[in-house]
This record gives sequence, structure tokens and C-alpha cells, in this order.
Amino acid sequence: MNRREFNRLLTAGAVAGILPSTNIAFAHTGPNYDIPQKGNARLLHITDCHAQLMPIYFREPNVNMGLNEAFGRTPHVVGEAFLKKNALSPHSMEAHAFTYLNFNAAAREYGKVGGFAHLNTLVKSLRETAGGKDNCLLLDGGDTWQGSATAYWTRGKDMVQAANLLGVDVMTGHWEFTYQDDEVLSNVDEFDGEFLAQNIKLTEDALFEGKHAHDEDTGHVFKPYTLRELNGHKVAIIGQAFPYTPVANPQRFIPDWTFGIRNQDLQELVDNIKENDKPDAIILLSHNGMDVDLKLASVVTGIDFILGGHTHDGVPIPVTIKNSGGQTVVTNAGSNGKFVGVLDLQLEKGKVKGYDYRLLPVFSNFIKADPEMAALIDTIRKPHIETLNEPLATTESLLYRRGNFNGTFDQLICDALRHELNAEISLSPGFRWGTTVLPGQAITFEHVMDQTCITYPETYARDMLGSEIKAILEDVADNLFHPDPFYQQGGDMVRVGGMNYICDPIAAAGNRITQMTLDSGKSIDANKTYKVAGWATVGSKAPGKPIWDVVASYLRNQKHVNITQVNSPKLLNVNNNPGIVL
Repeated sequence: MNRREFNRLLTAGAVAGILPSTNIAFAHTGPNYDIPQKGNARLLHITDCHAQLMPIYFREPNVNMGLNEAFGRTPHVVGEAFLKKNALSPHSMEAHAFTYLNFNAAAREYGKVGGFAHLNTLVKSLRETAGGKDNCLLLDGGDTWQGSATAYWTRGKDMVQAANLLGVDVMTGHWEFTYQDDEVLSNVDEFDGEFLAQNIKLTEDALFEGKHAHDEDTGHVFKPYTLRELNGHKVAIIGQAFPYTPVANPQRFIPDWTFGIRNQDLQELVDNIKENDKPDAIILLSHNGMDVDLKLASVVTGIDFILGGHTHDGVPIPVTIKNSGGQTVVTNAGSNGKFVGVLDLQLEKGKVKGYDYRLLPVFSNFIKADPEMAALIDTIRKPHIETLNEPLATTESLLYRRGNFNGTFDQLICDALRHELNAEISLSPGFRWGTTVLPGQAITFEHVMDQTCITYPETYARDMLGSEIKAILEDVADNLFHPDPFYQQGGDMVRVGGMNYICDPIAAAGNRITQMTLDSGKSIDANKTYKVAGWATVGSKAPGKPIWDVVASYLRNQKHVNITQVNSPKLLNVNNNPGIVL
């Protein structure tokens, strides 16, 4: 590590826009979290914490590919290209926070990130320097109630408790909706803040039957927006939940709710807020994903800032998008409690005169744990601690999940499926959540749950034609690489085990996947049947054991893990793409 870079004050640079500036401050003895307010109102933004109450390791991707208009555009740059684009210095703490570079050594040097006890201390400090809660709001972009064993076992209620203690004022959602609809509504009732979603409505039948609705006239299941006063100024916050929830996750859990981007509804809502409420700023708290938000900012006018989530991108310098009504500033605050976005606003009557934005990495070794939050976390974890801490195996490899095509922990899951279910090929969803395990560490049951704990965890092993396997890969590839962001439904490519293929991301739909072969090198025949193992079926419940039991059994038998082969595809037509380092 370059200690001189560690001991400096970094300015990430100014962003074009309404008198803005952005920076990440690191003091002489570590990160500088003493951030005086610039302006007269402050918004704090967290997103995609995925129920990680404890500090963790989390590796950023080396493949985050942008195509067509997204080529080389934030967030589709990785490694050295990311540092250059965002004016960050190599071999620094911020380089470690935002990239995969030199991850093993840097993780051991700087320690873990996140943790709600450390996050609570930081949030309290950032509120205090803004003049208290009257001048500051904490916004949560969703994916909060899912991602850990205790969240699964408590049906998200542990995270509602933690969010209440953290003082979350407003949130929206995505994985929240993978609990049963009555569980979601119960958690919303227990949440002290406001749960917003302008784009979730009841079906016509559910509305007729009198199912729960925030507004029976419009059919909105949740409140679409809220109006808050900060330091004498009005700020409107609109909630935008993940629009493709019933496609990406089981609709059977939320059968009465409809989703969508609903950009026309959003435009009407923004226009009505401007006319009737006359706020000084309009904020969209979004779980669309960065690319969708960038397009949304180009077609919907009147939104000042989109604070986004879903794609887990740490974006230190926001992107300013011009539209027919002016401009909208778009950003994203990473995942796993690893970052806090700090948006300071200079508000005047009816407008934002200027802003200052910082995306602060949360290095838990440099922030004292808040005692009250630490006690709550201990209470939540104590009944399960023996189960969570069970060592299943040790790893020689860095185990991570993040990247468009595969990760080493994904490969471990695929290997376990093939071995335990006696299958030739395995498939695993392209989820972006899941913590990292360093070489030499024990893989605990908690680590496995961090990668697998969903409410539809059942495994399967079934015969599939080679043509069916190709159809699955083509369908997910179109979701990932469709040229129109409004047709991209988030997540990454389905992970595979026991097979390889060639992928041309810029080819037409249905023609991106070619030359599928087994690990032996033998071609996969479209008309031949193969035994395929997998998990997380969206349409209906699979018959097998939960995936964590399958992976845990595999690890207990293996006792030692060394990932020497990762089934990632060979890519075509991606030369010089700054979102790929292989």
C-alpha cells in the first residue's frame, strides 16, 4: 500500500451541473468522516445493504460491461479505468473501496466495511454536522430486509428494528417483496419511517375485492411520495420500487400487486407535485438500477436528483442528464452497508441553487461501533450464533460474487449442486448480493447463508434438452444486454457449472449464445437430454432441499476449497471495453 496516498485529502473532482462539487475526504490518520454541511439541507442515502448487520468483506467487480450507449459510461468501468474516470489514486483506500484492484492485500490492510453499529455512529455524526434531524433525512433505497440468515429467519423483522434504530426516514423496496404480501405489510406497519412506491398498484380484481391499498381511488398499494421540511425548505421524495419484481422474483408471494417503471405516471406525479406542493427540490428514491435511472432521467422532467439502487454500483461522481425540462443528477450508493451518500443541497424558493455530493466508504476499523446498535445486533444474533459460526471448510481461493458472468462463490455453489445432486450441468441465478471470503478463512454457515438465503431456496435436478439450456441462457442474456435499458431487468448472467459457451453480447436476441460444450469439451446437442441441477425457481416451488443445505453438505465433505476452474464464457466483440478486465 502507498501510505502517502493513504495520508492525503482526496478531491474526486467537480461535476458539471448546478454549481456542484463532489469529493471523498481521507484524513491524515484514515478516512475523514467529519463532513461539514455545505448548503442548508442534507440527504443521506444508503441502499442494497442486504441485511448485513455485521462488518463484511465485499469485492467490487472486474466485469461490469456497458454496451451501445452505455459503453464506457458510469457505472460500466472497472479497475484502472474506474480510477481514471473518477479521479481516484491507485493503491489508496478509495481505490480499494471502489474497485477489485489488489483486493486480498488491501482487505487485510484496511479491514472490513459496513456494519450497522459503525454505520449508526457515522449517520449520527453526519446528522449532527448538518445541524440535527431538522436539517437532514436518511433515505434507504431498498433491498434491506433480505440477504442474511437472521433476516430470513425473522422474515425481515430484524432489519426493521435496525432501520428504526438507525433512524431511516424514507425507504422503497425490491427484495422486501419476496416475503408474503401480508408479511410485507406487517413490516411496513412496524417501520417508523415512510415506505414509498409510486409504481406499485393493486390488480383490478384485488381492488374490487377490497384488498389493502394506500389509496383506493388510484390503486396505489403504498404512499407514492412524501413532502418533508428541511431547515424551512420543502423537499418532495418519490419512491420508485424495483419495476420488474414479479418477473425477477416469484409473483406468487405478491399476487395482488402490479409493478412497472410507469414513467408516464411518474411524469404526471412530478407535474402535480410541482403545481400543488411547490417544493424546492424533488428527489426520486429509486430501485430501478443505474442504467434505467439514466434513461428515466432523460424522459421524465422536473426531478432534481435520482438517488438510485439495485445494481450495487458505487458511483462517487454523479451523472448529470439533460432533458427537455432541464437536467437531473443521477447517482447510486453501492451495497452491503459499504457506502453512505451525502447530498448537501443549497435550496432557495422553488429551486436547487447548488449541491455538494460525497460517497463515503464505511471502513469499520476507523469508526467506533455505536453501543446501542451493537447491543441490538447482539440480541438478534445471539440465539443463532452457534449455527452461524459453524466452520464448514477452509478456502485457499478468494470467494466472491460480483461480475456479469461468474464469481468464485457462484462457482462453488454450481460445483456443490453438480456433486450433491449428481448432475452434469448446474445453473445458479446471477444475484449481485453476497459477501466475500478471504483466502485462508473458514467458510462458515453464515457465509453460505449470505450467498443463498432467499424465500424460494429449493433445489431441483431435472432432465433438460440442450435446446432448453440454450433458451435459458439466451433469455437471461437478453435481459442483461438488451439495448434499451427499460427492458433490462437487473442482475447478472445465470451462472453455470460443468459447461462452457461463447457469448456475443452485441448479437441479436436469440443469437448471443453459441458453441455450448461440457467441461469435457464435448458439444452440447440441442436434441439430447442432460441432467441439470439448480435452485431459486421463480414460477413454482421446486421439490428439493434448500440450497444452503446442499452447499453446506458439500463443504463439510470437502473440508478444503480451491477454485481452479470458473465456467465463464468466452466473449466476442468486447475488445477495449473498459468494463472488462479478465
